[in-house]
Amino acid sequence: MRTIGLIGGMSWESTAEYYRLLNELTKERLGGLHSAKCVLYSVDFAEIERLQTAGRWDEAGEVLAGAARSLAAAGAELLLICTNTMHKVADRVAAAVDVPLLHLADTTAGAVRGAGLRRIGLLGTAFTMEQDFYRGRLAGHGLEVLVPDAAGRAEVHRVIYEELCLGVVREESRAAYRAVIADLVARGAEGVVLGCTEIELLVGPEDSQVPVFPTTRLHAEAAVAAALA
Repeated sequence: MRTIGLIGGMSWESTAEYYRLLNELTKERLGGLHSAKCVLYSVDFAEIERLQTAGRWDEAGEVLAGAARSLAAAGAELLLICTNTMHKVADRVAAAVDVPLLHLADTTAGAVRGAGLRRIGLLGTAFTMEQDFYRGRLAGHGLEVLVPDAAGRAEVHRVIYEELCLGVVREESRAAYRAVIADLVARGAEGVVLGCTEIELLVGPEDSQVPVFPTTRLHAEAAVAAALA
């Protein structure tokens, strides 16, 4: 098994899910006492969040590029950025090392297309929902991407940063997300991408009338498959 390098800590709540899933999926594939070979570089999310809010993406990208270099030096043979939002700087991270980067949006788009869907709703941080780095990547795979209205985007973003990144899961927030999902479906979404790794802590298939695509699980599944190929 190749060693998987994880750029995590954004937030550590979702990075813990990555670690659990990578090990569970490896055990499913190999059985017995097998677990994933991986190395983790966990950043201080408070520093990254400040750079995000200030629009200082080049500086944030250099932090993650430095993490990638450290992981490569530690023996990583495959890299994951364990957050959707920071795929805004994925090209910078990929350019920093010779280790291949498994892009989260590509694995998600592959799952959506594999399900035979073309029009997809997208939930995530405001950066992910409103900027082109993620929506455009999905569209490049032939998908039509719908996002919530302004009020819906604001609430989805608020819950991520003020609750889920802090490990807080509230029923009223689950209800709010269900309403946002229902609106996307009413507008024609055939499925919904849970395009923030923390969202899977709050909602799942039971909260949607159409298929949901949990990006953390999909990313982990693709990583284990690649590591064992």
